[in-house]
Amino acid sequence: MKLIKSLTILSLVGMFGASCGEAKKEEAVEVVETVEEAVEEAVEVVETPNIVGVAAGNADFSTLVTAVGAAELVETLSGEGPFTVFAPTNAAFEKLPAGTLETLLKPESKDKLTAVLTYHVVAGKLEAAQVIEAINTNKGKFEVATVQGGKVTLSLVDGNVVLTDANGGKSKVVLADVAASNGVIHAIDTVVMPK
Repeated sequence: MKLIKSLTILSLVGMFGASCGEAKKEEAVEVVETVEEAVEEAVEVVETPNIVGVAAGNADFSTLVTAVGAAELVETLSGEGPFTVFAPTNAAFEKLPAGTLETLLKPESKDKLTAVLTYHVVAGKLEAAQVIEAINTNKGKFEVATVQGGKVTLSLVDGNVVLTDANGGKSKVVLADVAASNGVIHAIDTVVMPK
């Protein structure tokens, strides 16, 4: 009889323990599902901005953003793309001869400003690795057509990608592969000029 009581008590304890284990298991599954939902929501909220948004979010491109606005290119560079933008930094614009930037930003200079800015844009997405591979495959120089219609020659100098404009002016890429939803930005240290 004592044995039967002991077995009964043990089986009741076992059932109670099993039901507690099931409750804990269900609780754990609910917690995991809640965490997964929160992560999915957070991922959906984080979205890479387009080229204009990325440039506007970086203080080093404030002059470029002002120029893009003056040339009325915001909508174009916010488009689907993809684009590769060789983006002059504020320091690059400061290298221009005195008065050049001010003149370019005047409403009557809009066509010239548009030409200068679109000379820094290439249709398609060219990441640094592709650029370097193209330079090496083409005997050290790779010519790309710009949205403006002119061409820029890309080469490697001391391991850095260098742009040579139609006038022989040179600019070095100082920061590569800044991702945007509609392309990529490579920051350059000098404004390149079309003919």
